[in-house]
Amino acid sequence: MKFLKFIFFGIIFGITLSKAEVISWYRIYEMFRFQSFHMYGVIGSSVVMGIIIIQIIKRKQIKSIDGRLIEIEPKARGIQRYLYGGIIFGIGWALTGACPGPLFILVGNGVGVFIIAIASATLGTYVYGRIKHRLPH
Repeated sequence: MKFLKFIFFGIIFGITLSKAEVISWYRIYEMFRFQSFHMYGVIGSSVVMGIIIIQIIKRKQIKSIDGRLIEIEPKARGIQRYLYGGIIFGIGWALTGACPGPLFILVGNGVGVFIIAIASATLGTYVYGRIKHRLPH
């Protein structure tokens, strides 16, 4: 019962992404071929909203539901980690036709083949956790 609110918002999020065609392979294909602004508009507006919301949280010192002050730790400097991570993420996105969040929505919409992509992403996360200390950060 404790996680019911998360399931509810996850369902609403999935419906929203489905209706906005953000999970559509065709829309993602258009984006990678620079044929349409649709996905860039969605991603760009998400980035702008994220920046605004983070600034509001920092400046207004907003508290969590538990009453604790929300503290956002600064990210480590350096472009190398973000460049490599972005390249790997982009390759995976281009190969599967979906980024990690919509994978679950696609399975929920009946596209069962994406279970393989979810299993692969989970395996990749596990492998990263095991070799993380050997990688340049």
